[in-house]
Amino acid sequence: MRPVRYSVAMSLDGYIAGPNGEYDWIVMDPELGKEFPKLFGRYDTMLVGRKSFVASGGQGGGGGGPFGGMKVVVFSRTLSPADHPGVTIVGDGAAATVRQLRESPGKDIWLFGGGSLFRSLLDAGLVDFVEVGVIPVLLGGGIPLLPAPAARASLTLTSHRVYEKTGTVMLEYQVRKKSAPSKKPRAVR
Repeated sequence: MRPVRYSVAMSLDGYIAGPNGEYDWIVMDPELGKEFPKLFGRYDTMLVGRKSFVASGGQGGGGGGPFGGMKVVVFSRTLSPADHPGVTIVGDGAAATVRQLRESPGKDIWLFGGGSLFRSLLDAGLVDFVEVGVIPVLLGGGIPLLPAPAARASLTLTSHRVYEKTGTVMLEYQVRKKSAPSKKPRAVR
């Protein structure tokens, strides 16, 4: 089964975008920039919410655009597929779509931006890894990494790296799968 990896930049105070959706605070570390080809090479499918898709230029993955070569799946109830050739627009059934993608052959699946989409897929048990680049900036407000209301999720640290030049810290966590509730009989008094 293909893993879904939520890979995102976050401010030290927990925001993935500023109050107006801005992301000009994200600094690019030269060492991390050298690693991008390898990082992007692990993915062939990208999941993105409408706001993040529009903010990225609203282009598909077919060769050009910021997601060159990837299959781009946009979750939106308002975008028209006719207006966005080269991407797959999904209005309803995000969890079912992601389950189907996970079962199909291919590389890892990149969940890109969109705190609300992350929350819904995490709640459905469909996110396997959370990869956060912590940028040394305090925004004081904005779009949180995990918007409320959200269920608690336990994570296990699998790797970390500090980029000295910019102070960016990369953290990778594996999401612990929720176990089924115990069905022990209750004691009768």
